[in-house]
Amino acid sequence: LWHSDSSFRPIPAKFSLLSARIVNPKGGNTEFADMRAAYDALDDETKTEIDDMICEHSLMYSRGSLGFLDYTDEEKEMFKPVLQRLVRTHPVHGRKSLYLSSHAGAIRGMSMPEARLLLRDLTEHATQPEFVYMHKWTVHDLVMWDNRQTVHR
Repeated sequence: LWHSDSSFRPIPAKFSLLSARIVNPKGGNTEFADMRAAYDALDDETKTEIDDMICEHSLMYSRGSLGFLDYTDEEKEMFKPVLQRLVRTHPVHGRKSLYLSSHAGAIRGMSMPEARLLLRDLTEHATQPEFVYMHKWTVHDLVMWDNRQTVHR
């Protein structure tokens, strides 16, 4: 699933890295989608519509979509949804981007069907080939990325 690392935490991961030690000869590539370019490509009406939206991110939502539904009361408490802006402005260079993740399952003030359809549509838009880089791993590769402006799978 396309995701941003730890978006389900109150303070999500800024950066992540992967280092290849063993590489599968078939498959195993990692795809990265540029949420800045995806935001820039939206029409002005959509940008205005989504600019102030707040999403609920939850590990239980993303895992639930894969069929993992049995959570203890302690896990339910630990992974309560957290709020994240749908459109973020990078604190260093000020560029806007989408903040999407498979952990986002609701948008404040929207019905569940409307929110899920919008999130699906935005994710489909943001993960089009023109916004995606696929890394084909070789041994000893090291890849770092900014989770604030990138989703991966």
